[in-house]
Amino acid sequence: MPHLLTSALPYANGPLHLGHLAGAYLPADIYARYLRLMGKDVLWVCGSDEHGAAITLRAKKEGIDPKQIIDKYHELNKRSFAALGISFDYYHRTSEPLHHETSQDFFRTLDKKGDEFIVRSTEQYYDPEFKQFLADRYIKGTCPRCGYDQAYGDQCENCGSDLSPTELIDPVSVLSGAKPELRETKHWYFDLSRHEEFLRTWIQEGTIDGAQQHDPRNWKKHVIGQCMSWLNEGLQPRAITRDLDWGISVPHPEAEGKVLYVWFDAPIGYISSTKQWCLENGRDWKDYWQNPDTELIHFIGKDNIVFHCLIFPAMLRAHGDYVLPKNVPANQFLNFEGDKFSKSRGWGIELHEYVEQFEDFPNGEDALRWALIRNLPEQQDADFTWDGFTEYYDKDLADKLGNFFNRVTVLTHKYFDGAVPEPEEAGDGAQVTSRIQEAATSIGSHIEAFRFKDAATTFVELATYGNTYLQDAAPWTLAKTDPEDPRIATIIYNCNQIAAALALLAHPFVPLVSAKLRTVLQQEVATNGDWAALRDRLESGKPLLEPGHAIGKAGVLFPKIVDRKDDRLLTLIQQQRDKLTAALERRDAEQAAQPITPKTTNLPEMKPEISFDDFTKLDLRTATILSAEPIKKSNKLLHLTIDLGDQQRSVVSGIAKHFDADALAGQQVVVVTNLAPRKMAGALSEAMILMAEDGEGKLQFVAPPAGFGNGWTVR
Repeated sequence: MPHLLTSALPYANGPLHLGHLAGAYLPADIYARYLRLMGKDVLWVCGSDEHGAAITLRAKKEGIDPKQIIDKYHELNKRSFAALGISFDYYHRTSEPLHHETSQDFFRTLDKKGDEFIVRSTEQYYDPEFKQFLADRYIKGTCPRCGYDQAYGDQCENCGSDLSPTELIDPVSVLSGAKPELRETKHWYFDLSRHEEFLRTWIQEGTIDGAQQHDPRNWKKHVIGQCMSWLNEGLQPRAITRDLDWGISVPHPEAEGKVLYVWFDAPIGYISSTKQWCLENGRDWKDYWQNPDTELIHFIGKDNIVFHCLIFPAMLRAHGDYVLPKNVPANQFLNFEGDKFSKSRGWGIELHEYVEQFEDFPNGEDALRWALIRNLPEQQDADFTWDGFTEYYDKDLADKLGNFFNRVTVLTHKYFDGAVPEPEEAGDGAQVTSRIQEAATSIGSHIEAFRFKDAATTFVELATYGNTYLQDAAPWTLAKTDPEDPRIATIIYNCNQIAAALALLAHPFVPLVSAKLRTVLQQEVATNGDWAALRDRLESGKPLLEPGHAIGKAGVLFPKIVDRKDDRLLTLIQQQRDKLTAALERRDAEQAAQPITPKTTNLPEMKPEISFDDFTKLDLRTATILSAEPIKKSNKLLHLTIDLGDQQRSVVSGIAKHFDADALAGQQVVVVTNLAPRKMAGALSEAMILMAEDGEGKLQFVAPPAGFGNGWTVR
């Protein structure tokens, strides 16, 4: 059975940071390495996304050719991935001829079907000075939602709202600064609405044409929730062409000067990357993309859920020849020291910076991998901190894993000249073997279920067990009484079996550390099929290290960061903290230079104090308004239907004077779900929407960030 893995194509417009690594690449690497160790047929493809308005915008600003930008960042990001052990089978580029050819063929196939595309003439902003139509990112203006005056034509980066260029207040061209003109232009739209029924069934039930394709219970709730939110709002045709001079030319006689919109061609990059790998390795790409047995998994961040769970599957379905993903285990976002990554504010650390600055840090690449794995944003946003980095390295790698290996190798050399001893038959080997088997099975099960943090926790527990077993057995105490006591050999034999298991099981998480541990044990670096072989040996009662096998000496594998004898590592971490302090000082100085907002007066009086237990009784959840209708005989009330992810509820809310009912569908809100239901004006209300009210009595929704899933707890 082929296993085809993809990771979101990173945009070749700048360096990647730790949040990118934690989102789509490190989880996929763990999964790919595990499958290879299980002897599976695995192909993991990725590559640089090298089209789109942001690249041409940067090129125009810097007065250079877009190719100079994509060449620079393709190589930079590719080197960073390699340095951090990200083991793609192929890392392609969307600027390559094969990708252009593949994308154009895909367009032609859909176009020939006659009903997948809609051609529309619409008004689009045009820069009269640059004499070109403007893509969404080429336009800035004031956000109509929050008033931010640097919002782009596709999104406000202040409040996160999705926008269209015509919604902006006082729009200007980013190219010339001039006020753009609306001019008519023609574009092709992919009719996503045609596939709405199929997508709903596929997402909710996991079936295609009545056959079970996947189990929705294995999909993450926030993935299902975000998909259903879009489906419940109703899918609309999406433009797939743009008036740009950089990108893949639209292969149509009436589309001169137009290119494929980047969201359309980028996911096709998975197919072209597969094709290129197959060309270079003598394989048929159809064995992966058009084989019904293929296990296709997309690894992405939550901002890409809609594209990989709705739009791309609809494209593949429309084409008719391709398999659909069995799972899309999208991660949430990773923050940095309590705030979002920001290059402009110097907040965070980029992958190439880490590689360069931690070049002399012992096991530096895997130290970062391990800190991220232990705190992956699998179900909710997470936060990377240098304190956490230090703690995970010192406690897990140094105190548990490294300490165990050092003690085992020292004792093996002390009592048995570095050779694994022969155990006594009546020893506790069966118990130790059982514990190793349980750990290997559990770690594998967690990885297969995309629970990588749980898998890492189980790995640490096995290292802890090894330390505890050795400490409790205390062979050095036995040796003082009787150096020939057979229990000493049994204990050292068992510890070597645990060490061998740890050295292999570490490979998906910290591959460089795994290679180092295997070298200490005089074993080859882990390779395809070794995990399956380990399980087979354990089940058949064979040792992982045979008696008589010579091992090396571990020494200090993981010098601790917090160590009074050597403060070099701690100094390196402190330098990173100093950078953050400087970034905070710059931010505070910028804020101090801003006009001071007058202090609000006449605020409502605070309510009486309550206990924390009182507050925890409230069940606050994220939701999306699906529909809103006025209630007859009431000028204050609206009857709303909200989506809570796993259910819909009826809500009556006194907001009719503040909002237009027709404009509320799709509005994300926070609601109290455990109020007792009651009837209001003849309609049942099963929840209450939270609102903020200013001094003039104007209401505003209390809402989660744009794109947040439904049904998630607010606390």
